[in-house]
Amino acid sequence: MFPVVEKFVSINGEGAHAGEISAFIRFRKCNLNCAYCDTRWANSDNAEAEMMSAEELAEWVKESNVKNVTLTGGEPLLQSDISELTDILIKNGIRTEIETNGSILIKNLSERELRPVFTMDYKCPSSNMEKHMCLENFKYLQCHDTVKFVVGNHEDMLRAEEIIKKYSLGSVCHVYFSPVFGSIDPAEMVNFTIERHMNDVRIQLQMHKFIWNPLKRGV
Repeated sequence: MFPVVEKFVSINGEGAHAGEISAFIRFRKCNLNCAYCDTRWANSDNAEAEMMSAEELAEWVKESNVKNVTLTGGEPLLQSDISELTDILIKNGIRTEIETNGSILIKNLSERELRPVFTMDYKCPSSNMEKHMCLENFKYLQCHDTVKFVVGNHEDMLRAEEIIKKYSLGSVCHVYFSPVFGSIDPAEMVNFTIERHMNDVRIQLQMHKFIWNPLKRGV
């Protein structure tokens, strides 16, 4: 059974499929505490949640008539039976994306025959969580996956550049810079990538925070 704090249909606000309709399933609990977290209400062990089985969640997705599913949190990889859900969804023809914070090894899921797509964060210094990053994860990324650097200042961008170069991420998967909302001028990010010829990096704003109130849930 999975502790689901919310489920809804909206558009993907970020990542390689930004702007596409997706069914979101948000799970309870996170193992990190990022300085800029915007879903902290879902991160505790006792956050209010509806307990649902993999079959019930798959049925909800089927009834939504949406072909993309985003599993998020919290941290979805804390759910020990997450592969049960991803297997069912993928067998049903659903493009299944896991949004993960980059601290938990993705090896087992990545090597499954029915493999989900990963949108994985790398936590930069301003998050205060960089020490928790699982660098081994870079070995298991594929071309449909995404690494997202949420940047709040110049130091974050320098660190992101270092990681991108060290692991040749631009030739492995999609790479995005996304601003900490309200903390950095996106134009500064653009200028940084131009000056450093970061041709494989995409700048992406969190679309849902411009369409709706940045604090609105269920979007």
